[in-house]
Order: sequence, then structure tokens, then C-alpha cells
Amino acid sequence: MVTLTQTAVATLETVLAKSGPMVQGLRIAVTDGGCAGLKYQMGLEAEASETDEVIEFGAVRVFVDPDSAPLLDGVVVDFVEGIEGAGFKFDNPKATSCGCGKSFSVGGSCSPASASSCGTSTH
Repeated sequence: MVTLTQTAVATLETVLAKSGPMVQGLRIAVTDGGCAGLKYQMGLEAEASETDEVIEFGAVRVFVDPDSAPLLDGVVVDFVEGIEGAGFKFDNPKATSCGCGKSFSVGGSCSPASASSCGTSTH
């Protein structure tokens, strides 16, 4: 199961409160892409689908599709602010990050070619 830190929850509570009544939660997914093969994706959603796992953190509801759930098991999502900006950070103990750190693989290693050609992810 994916976990949100208190900082991530507080940030998302603010975002959801400003988003209006049509937004019911946050979708966190793993999609193909990036130099390592997989990337995280986040987005506001009107509702969960029938097959989603719904995880509640106070007023924050997180929707995870069945394909992403095993890849997000054990992941901790935090919201960090620093000199380079602010954003959500994913800590995945099962992931190997390649090159730019924007994508990852699970159960494998990064090849030199993948480390030098970096994709981007949205989160």
C-alpha cells in the first residue's frame, strides 16, 4: 500500500479544498516511460473507478488502479520544498532509479544507455 507523509497530506488537503466539489481524490499511478521504463503519475480525479483501491488519509482519498498497486506497495510519498523548488517525492524501496531520477525500474538494474537518455515524469 502507498503511504502519504503528514506534509503530503496537508498539501493535498489544501489542493483538494481549492479544486471544488467535482474533485473527489488523487490518482497515483505507475505508467510506462522515462529512461528506466516506469514513471509515477499523479492527477486529481472526480471519482474512483470500480476496480481502484481507495486509500484514505483523513480528508485525502487516493485512488490506485490494480496494475499500479503492486508497484506502489511500500512507496512513501512526501511533499518537499527546497532550493530547486517544491514537489512530491516518491520513496520506493523496490525501485532502481536511473540517470535523472525521474523514472525507475523494479527488480532490475539500469543500463548505461538508459542512464544517459532521460525521460521526464509528471508529479
